[in-house]
Amino acid sequence: MAHQDVEDTDKVKVVSRSSSIWLWLSIAAALVAVFGSIVALSSTRIYAALTAFFLPQALAQDIGNLALASPAMLITAALALRGSLRAYLVWLGVLAFTVYNYVIYTFSVPFGPLFPVWVVVLGLCLYALIGGIATIDHTSVASRFSSRRANTTVAWFLVIIAALFALLWLSEDVPSIIAGTTPQSLVDMGLPTNPVHILDLAFFLPAAMITGVLLLKREPLAFTLAPALMVFLLLTGVPILLTPLVQWARAQPASTAVLVPIGTITLAVLGLLIWMLSTVRREA
Repeated sequence: MAHQDVEDTDKVKVVSRSSSIWLWLSIAAALVAVFGSIVALSSTRIYAALTAFFLPQALAQDIGNLALASPAMLITAALALRGSLRAYLVWLGVLAFTVYNYVIYTFSVPFGPLFPVWVVVLGLCLYALIGGIATIDHTSVASRFSSRRANTTVAWFLVIIAALFALLWLSEDVPSIIAGTTPQSLVDMGLPTNPVHILDLAFFLPAAMITGVLLLKREPLAFTLAPALMVFLLLTGVPILLTPLVQWARAQPASTAVLVPIGTITLAVLGLLIWMLSTVRREA
């Protein structure tokens, strides 16, 4: 009976009536996203206007969405509705990843029949992400993490990885600005600007660095955001690792140089995420 009381208390603390609506919104978004990915992968019309360089990336993203991101959103939303704090934190990360990628879909992929689908997924996930962060008790979340060492390690990892990727993107952008030329990656993708650089430099990398600093200071909000950002990093590595496989399947030259560095970072993120989430204790 005591064990059942602990579980019931845990459920009440994690998911309130005001936050459950965002979980249901994400379930709807995941189902719509599955439909869109299936259509995109089964029709050559959707990405017909993409360059040979950009096309494998788009296909890899759809494969990652269909095989991992959308199922993860459905599973974590369902578990969070049943009271799992770990699932809730992972769910926030899956939402952030989905918002990030559907911004790219809607702004960088030429207009076509799936445009309304992508807009629906983006809108639902964006509102679910904002609502999911706003309606959870961050102080209660922070009190559930029992390992200061795990939190500190994750905090420094977020700060360092944000700084490294910022330097990497700026090392491409700044020389081109000074020289008055277009970066080669934009020429290859046939885009006016790089959506990944925009989203990373304007939003994700500052968020990762700020969250890392706040986690070192043990600010409650950081305990909600840090696992979510680690999930985001983990999922971001998946389509990058899938792209060479898609290129190989399409008889294109495969960009295998990214496999070792991105694979290493992805494995490190997975290990740190598991470590951090394993320190979450039940509500007493």
